[in-house]
Amino acid sequence: MSQSSTLAKDSSHLDLGTLPEWDLTHLYSSLNDPKINTDLKDCETKAQAFFKKYNEFFKSEKWLGQDLYEAISLYEKISETLGRLASFASLSYYKNLKNTEIQRFYQEIQEKLTAISANFIFFTLDINQISDDKILKALEATPDLKHYKPWLDQVRTFRDHQLTNDLEKLFMEKALTSSRAWNRLYDETLASMKFILDGQSLTLPQVTEKMNHQDQSIRRQAAMALSDGLQQSLSLFTMVTNTLAKDKEIEDTWRKYPDPTSERHLANQVEPEVVEALVSAVKTSYPKLSHRYYKLKAKLLGQPILQYWDRNAPLPQADDKKISWLQARQIVLDAYQKFSPKMADIGRQFFDKNWIDVPVLEGKTSGAFSHPTVPSVHPYLLLNYLGKRRDVMTLAHELGHGIHQVLAGKQGYFLSDTPLTLAETASVFGEMLTFRSLLAGESDPVQKRQLLASKIEDMLNTVVRQIAFYNFEQEVHKTRRQGELAAEDINDIWMKTQAEALGDGIILDPIVRPFWGYISHFIHSPFYVYAYAFGDCLVNSLYAVYEQHPDGFADKYIDLLSAGGSKRYPELLAPFGLDAKHPNFWLQGLNMISSFIDDLEKMV
Repeated sequence: MSQSSTLAKDSSHLDLGTLPEWDLTHLYSSLNDPKINTDLKDCETKAQAFFKKYNEFFKSEKWLGQDLYEAISLYEKISETLGRLASFASLSYYKNLKNTEIQRFYQEIQEKLTAISANFIFFTLDINQISDDKILKALEATPDLKHYKPWLDQVRTFRDHQLTNDLEKLFMEKALTSSRAWNRLYDETLASMKFILDGQSLTLPQVTEKMNHQDQSIRRQAAMALSDGLQQSLSLFTMVTNTLAKDKEIEDTWRKYPDPTSERHLANQVEPEVVEALVSAVKTSYPKLSHRYYKLKAKLLGQPILQYWDRNAPLPQADDKKISWLQARQIVLDAYQKFSPKMADIGRQFFDKNWIDVPVLEGKTSGAFSHPTVPSVHPYLLLNYLGKRRDVMTLAHELGHGIHQVLAGKQGYFLSDTPLTLAETASVFGEMLTFRSLLAGESDPVQKRQLLASKIEDMLNTVVRQIAFYNFEQEVHKTRRQGELAAEDINDIWMKTQAEALGDGIILDPIVRPFWGYISHFIHSPFYVYAYAFGDCLVNSLYAVYEQHPDGFADKYIDLLSAGGSKRYPELLAPFGLDAKHPNFWLQGLNMISSFIDDLEKMV
């Protein structure tokens, strides 16, 4: 029996029931599946033939719309197979970060896919040299090509920032030994770390879960254990952060991006001014949201001022009973069922067909995610389930992503991917459905108060905390351009941005200075984090529409999710009467959080 299976069975001793692990055979049967090499060779052959046929072809005047349609269709088919290989390697890796055989397999697949993908670099470069007029005529003359118009629009968004074919190839190949290598080092270091609490060795998910314990002394010990563990690797995390920030600066300079955030905004298909309006609205609302709430939370806990590690602590007398996996499944699916039976049916497949990996295992990556893989297969969810109410909300969140990805799959590989401006919509909406369902079914005033407090904290973590993260990243990247940062420099930026967001109702003890080190988004996806705040505020506005006009809402909402990346956010929000560019849009979403705090104050 493998170590993974043993640990999974041991999880049942926590009264959580049998925790399922995913079945990746829907992608490939094993690391030694002969189909892996068959697919690699097939993709290599087709990629080389694609290069031979189309290189320089679209620089001439002889091509027609049908030629462009056929080229994009072929490129998409090959890319989907490459995506399947990449998904299998990634999912295997994040389940077993310490397994040397899987580490080697993951790296080999990355290298082979990079070599194959180099054959396609010319294609988007050539497309971007075609005039707008010629593209428009091709679209008008070729009905089939119109399906790919959103993809063409997005490719052409990056026209001003693309380099020559040789330079693009160099950046792609060097990523294996630069950004991707540093990402891998960070992940494997984090997965191997041990945090010592009361003589017990804990993983990162286990020690962070202890910071939500009912006992304040255990929360403090967990915070100290987390700090001590991070401190031991802080020099490495500092080097990784410095190197990746410099790596990004070099590439941004070559590509002539005016700001470190510019590439992310283009990829998200969102205007910088819209993001800045969101950030400004959240920061302006700090006093009425986080600052006010944490002072209220201190009173609820009977403290004069709140310690950092008490932010998410359960309230006194709150039920701390663990929620079994089967109960969590029922809670979440029931909430989806009440809103949309169709969405619940899609969600049920994740449980019935082993599309979810649930237990906390040694070597498994921390956190949670939903990986879309490819439309011809299905998404996979990864959780680290410990039976807390927050874990149930995480399940609701990731299942929302999974349902979204299934619905969008019909758009095909190139258009099923949703920009981050809308990628968090289904996940946050799923959380809201689950929360409302739990709140409506709770009659005990103590538990009702705990539910509301937990939801407020989740929303503050999604909006206020993520915007503080975004500000932290901006400051780190801006300061790094003036020279390498010491660990204490990064710690100082962390404490400054946290203090602004949390207010004077929380003590920022020095032990939290290295806590930025375990936020993996900073390493993997610079400036990703504002998408969470974008999604939460957007969902709050959507949910308000749902409450006011429930008839027909679910159908329109499913249409929104099914569009994937085929439409931009203004077009998708229009049927709901919402406009993210309106000055009051973000305040509407933030007001829902404020109203929840009002409700909790009334309960107190």
